[in-house]
Amino acid sequence: MDGLIWSGAAVSLLGLLGLVMSIIRVQRARKAGLSDDELRLAVQKVLPLNLGSLFLSVIGLMMVIVGIFLG
Repeated sequence: MDGLIWSGAAVSLLGLLGLVMSIIRVQRARKAGLSDDELRLAVQKVLPLNLGSLFLSVIGLMMVIVGIFLG
């Protein structure tokens, strides 16, 4: 069960890295001084990365919890 815990932690960290990347991209777009429409378009482009990263984080944490319960 240690493998499940450690792989879940790795998946969760990968999701966290994606969340940080999406935050950085939105911050760069905000600092670029874009118009409202351009900023909205930039945020819409980052949204799939954000949602996918959140999904990975949740799945990784679920793997860790299942590994702890089974171990």
